[in-house]
Amino acid sequence: MPEDIRVYEPIVGKAAIEELILLAKCLKGKKIQNVNSTATGGGVAEILNHVIPLLQSLGVDVSWIVMKGNERFFQVTKKIHNALHGQKVRLTKKEMNIYLEVNKQNLKELPLGADILFIHDPQPAALIEKKSKLRSKWIWRCHIDLSNPNKAVWNFLKPFVNKYDAAIFSEASFSQNLKVREFLISPSINPLSEKNRELTGVEILSVLKKYDLPHDKPLIMQISRFDRLKDPIGVIEVFKLVRKYVDCDLVLGGSHAADDPESGEVLAEVRNMARGDKQIHILVIDPKTNDFDVNALQRASSVILQKSIREGFALTVTEALWKAKPVVASAVGGIPLQIAHKYNGLLTYTIEGAAFLVKQLLNSPEYAARLGLNGKEHVRNNFLITRHIRQYLLLFLALYHKSDIVYL
Repeated sequence: MPEDIRVYEPIVGKAAIEELILLAKCLKGKKIQNVNSTATGGGVAEILNHVIPLLQSLGVDVSWIVMKGNERFFQVTKKIHNALHGQKVRLTKKEMNIYLEVNKQNLKELPLGADILFIHDPQPAALIEKKSKLRSKWIWRCHIDLSNPNKAVWNFLKPFVNKYDAAIFSEASFSQNLKVREFLISPSINPLSEKNRELTGVEILSVLKKYDLPHDKPLIMQISRFDRLKDPIGVIEVFKLVRKYVDCDLVLGGSHAADDPESGEVLAEVRNMARGDKQIHILVIDPKTNDFDVNALQRASSVILQKSIREGFALTVTEALWKAKPVVASAVGGIPLQIAHKYNGLLTYTIEGAAFLVKQLLNSPEYAARLGLNGKEHVRNNFLITRHIRQYLLLFLALYHKSDIVYL
């Protein structure tokens, strides 16, 4: 059943909720379809799983379709994903044809026919080829860091993006020189979801026991997909430097995304590096069922890391800040949008720098607590789902009004 939007009033205020209700009424009669490449794993699926029920509770006719793809297709789109993050990879003609053929097949099979088609990330971008047959508005939502893309791969994708009515990016530096209107909308978290709701000490302890984790010593933690761009190997190196000075354990928790064929390889590499080290705990967390576990693990941590090499936004940082935890993160992608260095978290560029900052936090619990409290208020003011929905509603309405400048 759709969630009741009014349950967020104690967190964001009555006026914010009334505005959402008013904006939603302006979309009466409009049908919106979201399309992405996976129903579970990763931030896109997680956001859609929360945004869509809330839009429905507001009376918006919105749905979600997952495109179909085979193993070869997802290998190609992972390569595209890495290339758009700046990696030097070459997309062959054969791989381009695989991408185009799967999109073409989905055009035949997917029941596309809404007033607004909301397409997420590169995998289904070529579905825009059906635009000429539909009297619809089309949005392309880029969830990844496009600040320094591999030019050859971006030039392959860009002609599709230029056919859309609008493109959305998470951060200003990700935007590109496009022919279409561009919007900046940051992702968000649902503060009342199983992953982010308040937990009791008993609930947190039960999860530590489930995974056989210590509760009487500091825990350094990173919760992310097993992806090389999240640098889990670098996290282990940071931990090994820190424990020379502070007795602590490391928890590396992650999940598999259905559209990421490399995650198994990365997990194997991580396990190999951690083999025989009883202070390093590698947890494979099912994204379908274990949001509660992630919540408890984050709340049990002393310091949360996000040692990304490239990053679209990093909702794991938002989650950690919401739980008032001190965060040490790489100053990449959308992370500096969330962390003001030394105010609500700490930013770093190197393994040695990250280790120094983690050690500082473990030795200064009052400072760590102050950063955490500031972080929670920053998320409350900027990165909750009600703000996200407001901006989406305004965007949907803006599609029917021509203007060079739109304030969301």
